[in-house]
Amino acid sequence: MPRPGQVKAADEGLSDRLAIGLLVHAFPPDLVDHVVAECGRAERRSRLLPARAVVYFVLAMCLFSRQSYAQVARLVAEGLAWAGQGSRPWPVPTTAAICRARARLGPEPLAALFAEVASPASPARPSRRARPTPTTTGTEGERYRQWRLLAIDGTSVGVPDSVENRARYGPPPATAAGRPAFAQVHVVALAECGTHAITRAALGRSSHPGHTLTRELLGAVAQGDLLLADHRFTGIELIPAACASGADLLWGIGPWPLPVRAALPDGSYLCDLVTDGTHRPRTDPPVVRVIEAARDATGLADRLVTTVLDHEAAPSHGLAALYRRRWEIEASLDTLGALRRGAPHVLRSRWPEGVEQELWGHLLIHHTIRSLLHSASRP
Repeated sequence: MPRPGQVKAADEGLSDRLAIGLLVHAFPPDLVDHVVAECGRAERRSRLLPARAVVYFVLAMCLFSRQSYAQVARLVAEGLAWAGQGSRPWPVPTTAAICRARARLGPEPLAALFAEVASPASPARPSRRARPTPTTTGTEGERYRQWRLLAIDGTSVGVPDSVENRARYGPPPATAAGRPAFAQVHVVALAECGTHAITRAALGRSSHPGHTLTRELLGAVAQGDLLLADHRFTGIELIPAACASGADLLWGIGPWPLPVRAALPDGSYLCDLVTDGTHRPRTDPPVVRVIEAARDATGLADRLVTTVLDHEAAPSHGLAALYRRRWEIEASLDTLGALRRGAPHVLRSRWPEGVEQELWGHLLIHHTIRSLLHSASRP
């Protein structure tokens, strides 16, 4: 169906075919077939829209987000033929046929494809299983001394107001004017600093109650990582769980009062994290280091906590400056319209599985763009 802002495309040219060819290069057909089969979505009979073509359609739908289903389908058909994936373009299916094909595919193959290509290239994370090698692999991110820098950030994306979407994601929030807005799906992402490549993501109804989406990402960090995060997407109640991963933390925690245990020469201090954010006392409080960092010209303090207790190994001024790098991940998300915080963009899908399928497609496009930019910037 037509969407706000949708435009009629001009005649497709070489640049559009190159874009489809890039998707084929970034996500080779063998890899796409592999994740489709692993997710149990392989066809039992011949179809006009086989699962592989639907995966490429979803990716193209996210890349050409202002064009209609029919226009995107024609681009995919001609682009796949131009890229050598077929002797000639297949007939363009109807919008209803595309919707049915998307529903058959579901979000799982797109999520599995993201997991395959977005895993960071770290010796501590060996390949999970034998599989075709993707051409867009994770890249080595920025480092601070002995740590690899990762950051958590998040955004909210508008979804069509349907009964199914309301049931999954809740009612639309009220705007400042009191008028109803679109329902919101939340995306919390773990990204490498430096490359800004997202290595893991969690999708769901809300990022705040219990910080359940952030908790899903903690399994992707390990010893040797330094995780940067803000209190909007983390809470001090998550610090013990994050510490259990073996990673070190540098988190902004907001105005929580923390008692001084021992002052350090660089102006930071050690304290026992005696509450979990609800002021309930802990029986085994972890020891953290607190850094009061001036945030802006008004002198407002940004209270940071870190599990790096050695002030000589990581001075407070260095960590305070390092924490500001976290905002680069937000800027990276803003490069993709659908993930931009506060953007008017609304996804197409009127059912939750389609919403998640579409979001994984946008995350795959984001990963491809970041990988290309990082490769182009290397000498």
